[in-house]
Amino acid sequence: MFSVLSLLLLTGAHSATARIHFLKYFLTGSSQVQNLPEFVAVGLLDDVQIGYYDSNTMKVEHKQDWMLKATDSEYWKRHTQHAFGSQQWFKDNMKTLKERFNQTGGVHIYQRMSGCEWDDETGEVKGFNQYGYDGEDFISLDLETETWIAPTPKSVFTKLKWDQDKVRLAHNKYYFTHECPAFIKNVLEHGRSSLLRTELPRISLLQKSPSSPVSCHATGFYPDSAMLFWRREGEELHEDVYQGEVLPNHDGTFQMSSDLKVSSISPEDWRSYECVFHISGVKEDIVTKLDKDSVESNREKPISVTIIIIIIIITAVVALAVVSAVIGLIVYRRKKAQSTSPAGKDPGASEPLRSGDGGSNSPSETSS
Repeated sequence: MFSVLSLLLLTGAHSATARIHFLKYFLTGSSQVQNLPEFVAVGLLDDVQIGYYDSNTMKVEHKQDWMLKATDSEYWKRHTQHAFGSQQWFKDNMKTLKERFNQTGGVHIYQRMSGCEWDDETGEVKGFNQYGYDGEDFISLDLETETWIAPTPKSVFTKLKWDQDKVRLAHNKYYFTHECPAFIKNVLEHGRSSLLRTELPRISLLQKSPSSPVSCHATGFYPDSAMLFWRREGEELHEDVYQGEVLPNHDGTFQMSSDLKVSSISPEDWRSYECVFHISGVKEDIVTKLDKDSVESNREKPISVTIIIIIIIITAVVALAVVSAVIGLIVYRRKKAQSTSPAGKDPGASEPLRSGDGGSNSPSETSS
C-alpha cells in the first residue's frame, strides 16, 4: 500500500499548477524500528511538505513559511493535540493487532494515508482514508457508501466493528468532502508564489552507443503534471518507445525521460522525428528535433580529415621552428667562441666565455 520510505520521500503524482490538487497526511506507527520515532506524521500539499510531527519532538512544526500566513498560532496548538491523540491511538491499535495476529515481538509498522483531492476547474472533490499493516493493505474507507472495505480476511473483524461507528463515519465524510478542500484552497492562496509556479526544463538527447535508443531527457521542470513523448509528422508514437516515470530532483523540481528505438531508422529520416515536452499552464510545447549532431554520447567522436590536416601542419611548423632555433644557437656559440679564442687555436676546442668571467679561460684554468 504505502511504506515508511514513501512517507519520508514525500511521494505523490500531482502538483500545484495542475488541475487537480492533493492534500495528504501520512501517519506511521512503528515497533522496534531503529532510527525511526515510534510515531511520525507528515502533511503534504501537492508534493510539498507543509507540516511534521513525531513522538520525539511532540510538536507539529510548519515546513513552509507561507504556512504561517495561511494559519494562526491556535492551528498549530490544536494540531499538536490531534497528533498526540493519533500517536496514542496508533500505539493502542498496534498492540491490538499484534495480539490478534499472535505477534509477540519483531518489527511491525502500522500506517494511514488520508486526505482529499480537489479539481479547481470542476470543483469535484474526492476523499480517501486507508490503512496498511506490515506493508500490506489492511482497510480503507468508501465515502460513497460510508462503509469500510476489508481487502483481506485479517481485516474483516475491524471492518465489522468500524462500520458500526456511524458518528465517526459521518465525521469522516464531512471532513474529507468539506473541510479538507477548503483547507487546500486557503493554503494555495497563501503559497501561490511557490505552489503555483511554473519552471520549464532543460532538454537533452542522449545515446550510449550507435545501436542504443535515443533518450529524450527533461529535467528541472515544475510542476510534475507534464508529458514527454516522441512524434513523427505530427503523430504521437507508441511503438518502439519506452516511457519513463516522473522522478523528483533534490531541488524540488522533476525529471523524466522517453526513449526511442532508432536502430531501424535510416539516417536521412532522423529529422522527421521530434521529442515533445508539454506542461500544464504553458501553451507552447518544447519541441526538439532528432538530429545526430545534437545527440550527446559517451563514445568518442571521430576526428574529421580537416582537423587531422590542421594538426599535422601545426606539428610540422612547431618542429621546424625548434630545429631552426637549435641551429641558430649552435652558429651563435661557434661565432662567439671563435672571437674569443687565442690565435692559432681551434675555436671549437675552447670553452665559450662564462657570464661574469671578465676574460678568456685557458685550457689549464678550465680543467682545474
